[in-house]
Amino acid sequence: MEYMIFAIIAYLLGSIPFGVIVGKVGYNIDIREHGSGNLGATNSFRVLGIKAGTIVIAADILKGTIATVLPLFFDADVYRLIIGLFAVLGHTYPLFARFKGGKAVATSGGILLGINPILFVIMIASFLLTLYISKYVSLSSIITGVVAIIVSILFKDIGLIIVTAGLTIFVFYRHKDNIKRIKNKTEPKITWM
Repeated sequence: MEYMIFAIIAYLLGSIPFGVIVGKVGYNIDIREHGSGNLGATNSFRVLGIKAGTIVIAADILKGTIATVLPLFFDADVYRLIIGLFAVLGHTYPLFARFKGGKAVATSGGILLGINPILFVIMIASFLLTLYISKYVSLSSIITGVVAIIVSILFKDIGLIIVTAGLTIFVFYRHKDNIKRIKNKTEPKITWM
């Protein structure tokens, strides 16, 4: 029963479309009608700018973090990584945005922040370094996933390894079109770094 309750809460948290909310409230824009059409942080940066994008990415990360930390406050006997996966599910297939959501990167990072902050810091460093070198957000997300698996192995936590690997595979899947565009040299690069 505890699993069901926290899984539902996590899914609903994940379903909050912060990209849409920030766009409509702050800019009177539905970001799903601009840029890539995605409601995640990358498109928020692209369409709304750095300030709005920063708010969206922070909120999307916190969805995963809150989902994994919340059971601690209720002393719930649940495996928090599994609960966190429901936040990613909500972010990717959100109830409040016609089940068309983001690409799972920020909320996945938020889960890992709630479980292992050191891993999260390493992931942020990996993402920013790859982004600085390549200028591709999608490639940076994918490489960071691979780095997260390697670091998880070093921590020797089987559950963390399995979940991190699963999330990384999902991130690869969600970026399959981006991978094709990178190969064809048609993937947009960032211009602000």
